[in-house]
Amino acid sequence: MLVAGRAGPEAGRADPDAGRNDLDAGRADLDAGRNDPPYRLVVLDFDGTLANTFPWFARVLPGVADRYGFRRPTADEVEALRALDARGVMRRLGVAGWKLPFIARHMHGLAARDAGALALFPGIPALLGRLREGGIALALVSSNREDVVRRVLGPDCAGLIGHYACGAGVFGKARRFAAVVRASGVSPGRVLCLGDELRDHAAAARAGLAFGAVTWGYTRGPALAAAGPAHLFATPEAVAAALLPPAARAA
Repeated sequence: MLVAGRAGPEAGRADPDAGRNDLDAGRADLDAGRNDPPYRLVVLDFDGTLANTFPWFARVLPGVADRYGFRRPTADEVEALRALDARGVMRRLGVAGWKLPFIARHMHGLAARDAGALALFPGIPALLGRLREGGIALALVSSNREDVVRRVLGPDCAGLIGHYACGAGVFGKARRFAAVVRASGVSPGRVLCLGDELRDHAAAARAGLAFGAVTWGYTRGPALAAAGPAHLFATPEAVAAALLPPAARAA
């Protein structure tokens, strides 16, 4: 005896609520995707990205040149250097490669001496806060010393950054990037390195990470754009607009 199905026209009629439920589920998945930031971790540079240190750099550079025996740039030439990568700057000024660690150590000491006069770019504290509120973890990789970085950031901004890898060599950031990503547990495809120099871009590429270039720092925008970063940002607000989901952007 057949008892499982009802005969008649209702037997083949689709449940209208089933289709509606599927549509609602699809919309929910789409909304969830829209509210998920494209990157889960942003690895920040410090000098020229968070902190406005180029005027300080230009001011101390002549004395450093005299101390370490490379050519003093003219005022006009300092601006021209901003279109070059770090190796191009070294060639232009005649900096011997073997002197670079000594020069870097000396400049870090000068930065520590002058840290009280260094400041973050306008909009950076708000950007860091919004990224964290939007569910994006923050790390920082810098050639500068951690004590200097933290002092310039101040306790509130410094506390938003979960991992610091400071004291990297001028050309040693790629290893630091890779180590930070491993420690974070975030997939490399969900990581963005944010920096203002061509060497930052090169280091991110060597580490297999996306790079977002900011145009308010050391290297000029056209030179950064020519290198083909994943993102090119003219303001901190543009960073938030690109990286935060709509709900977090509106907050």
